[in-house]
Amino acid sequence: MKFLHTMVRVADIDQSLDFYCNKLGLQETSRHDYEPGRFTLVFLSAPEDLESAAATQSPLVELTYNWDPEAYEGGRNFGHLAFQVENIYRTCERLRAGGVVINRPPRDGRMAFVRSPDNISVELLQAGEALAAAEPWASMPNVGVW
Repeated sequence: MKFLHTMVRVADIDQSLDFYCNKLGLQETSRHDYEPGRFTLVFLSAPEDLESAAATQSPLVELTYNWDPEAYEGGRNFGHLAFQVENIYRTCERLRAGGVVINRPPRDGRMAFVRSPDNISVELLQAGEALAAAEPWASMPNVGVW
């Protein structure tokens, strides 16, 4: 068995790609429009996954955009995604500067949570050992849910 991808339904493909690619740092690896089914699939990979394996072998996030509007409530779109990052403080600062709310700040130097435009929870985990506690993160409260 091997992991293939995680599918997340999104309401606005442009807004979601801005979050996942421009702010979070994933890269689009392929896109498929399915006219008969009226949906688009966009596959994304983390840069280090693309470097360490062929794009078709790396773990993928599949964004599914249904052309006909649909409300995704009650967990219909997903739980959370998790990504390992080289420096959780720099990553969170870059996201915050891009207008992303840090719902669970990395107070412990190890873990943070943010949310996508479609309210998908994204967990960020520090690679290796936790970083030493640092401000403003150490005293920053949780915001909302994750």
